[in-house]
Amino acid sequence: MPDVTKTATAVEDAVALPADVTAPAKQEKARSLWGDAWVDLRRNPYFIVASVLIAFLLVIAAFPSLFTSASPTAGDLVKHFLGKPELASVGSEGWLGYDGQGRSVYARLIYGTRASIIVGVTVTAIVTLVGGVMGMLAGYFGGWIDALLSRLTDIFFGIPFLLGAMVVLQSFVERTVWVVVFALAFLGWTQMARVMRGAVITVKQADYVHAAKALGAGTTRILLRHILPNAMAPVIVVATIALGGYISAEATLSYLGLGLAAPTVSWGVDISTGVDQIRVAQHILLYPSIMLSITVLAFIMLGEAVRNALDPKLR
Repeated sequence: MPDVTKTATAVEDAVALPADVTAPAKQEKARSLWGDAWVDLRRNPYFIVASVLIAFLLVIAAFPSLFTSASPTAGDLVKHFLGKPELASVGSEGWLGYDGQGRSVYARLIYGTRASIIVGVTVTAIVTLVGGVMGMLAGYFGGWIDALLSRLTDIFFGIPFLLGAMVVLQSFVERTVWVVVFALAFLGWTQMARVMRGAVITVKQADYVHAAKALGAGTTRILLRHILPNAMAPVIVVATIALGGYISAEATLSYLGLGLAAPTVSWGVDISTGVDQIRVAQHILLYPSIMLSITVLAFIMLGEAVRNALDPKLR
């Protein structure tokens, strides 16, 4: 009678894999466009630097009292602009000097962040929402809806942005932050509408959209579940870059005396004040200008990093 144990061992040895053959590696799960973009963004130094700067600015705007205890509106003529900045006293009231009314330039720099961030973020949110909805409707339905919305967009697009904002602001007696937001958003949605329209026209030709229609999906479901997520990439890129442009536009209008006005604290207002004193006190103009440039640059860097991550042609 044969030995059963030896027979079983021989069979196992015959079917066993060679020692140098290993099991196949587990395949990595496929990532979506947004997943690939996030991986690329985490490796992009421009994105990291821009994100840190923007996060820091948001903290300053939300909690300015954490960075200075001085009042941005209280003036003391004894501490006027003829006194030099106390650069050795970092974070103190007189660290960056005083303006012509004896107000702390550092305190006004800190508190002016809030107005610029509110204007930039709010205007960007409004124009993205309004322009996105109009562009999505025009691109998806086409026909007379596209013709009507496109002609309306062309009318607003033909109005010079800053000139139109000046005209709108002149019609208000009191120009607060929300009035400036309204003036910029009233004329700034056209670019978003065009970008969204073009993206929707491209996306609606995709096979998954035709499949959803064949399965009986409603228009609302197709727009929200299939069209919108796949058409948002170029809109997000444009919105991120445009945010810095809106902050710059607010400062420009305030510099010209048509935007924010006292007692509102704004970098544009301080730059306008600093121009009058540039021969005797350059620091009044210098520091708000540097802060404005850094903020705009941070959002532009963020937008460029997002564009590079979301555009497959640049991979």
